[in-house]
Amino acid sequence: MTDGIAWDPLRRELDRWQAAGRVARFWLRDDDAIEPTQALETLMALAGESGVPLMLAVIPGLTGEALAARLVEETVITVAVHGWSHTNHAGPEAKKQELGGERPAEVVLGELREGFRLLKRLHPARFLPMLVPPWNRIDAALIPALPGLGFAALSVYGRAKQEGPVPLLNTHVDIIDWHGTRGGRGEAELVVELVAELRDRFAGSEEPIGVLTHHLVHDAAAWDFLSALFAITARHPAVGWSAASELLGP
Repeated sequence: MTDGIAWDPLRRELDRWQAAGRVARFWLRDDDAIEPTQALETLMALAGESGVPLMLAVIPGLTGEALAARLVEETVITVAVHGWSHTNHAGPEAKKQELGGERPAEVVLGELREGFRLLKRLHPARFLPMLVPPWNRIDAALIPALPGLGFAALSVYGRAKQEGPVPLLNTHVDIIDWHGTRGGRGEAELVVELVAELRDRFAGSEEPIGVLTHHLVHDAAAWDFLSALFAITARHPAVGWSAASELLGP
């Protein structure tokens, strides 16, 4: 609930921004979209009611015309390329990765090329030439080839460390407890992370703060957190929720 004391640190930090005449930039990325579902409807409704632009990382190899038809009238939703089939090719002892060095680069890049073309065809008005690697991991050796495939940006997880061949627009706060319940994380813990990101930006970082969701695994805790977050931030003068396309610029 938005009146809970867990949210007080966020309110105080945003009030500090407001007193300084500053506005924090936020953006929303949701991963693993494939087809229309009730969970996706809930996410789109929550974001739409609060005026929060939504970027869907869509899995090209698993999606099709049904999602394209559902999104055709959704003017504030953009679509990015979420790998190819979200298949783990890493070894049993390694972290999960689709875009790694286990396969020939030409095979991996060929899949990304096909995924790019497919989503651009399915979502011509909403397509953003951004790559979102499954599990937020990509072999560094593949990144220089991305502009040649048409990609204009890359989105992974964590604060951007350095300039690369393509601009980074990262996410920083993942609302899902992947190593525990695999549902929503506790609101107090998430508020602490949001405040830490805000303080980092207040101190000088220009990086927008990315919130990461996965609508297909949201439980009541995840939905409640998003509802509260949107309710508090969407009407606060020190917050600006932006579309990914706006943050990347022309």
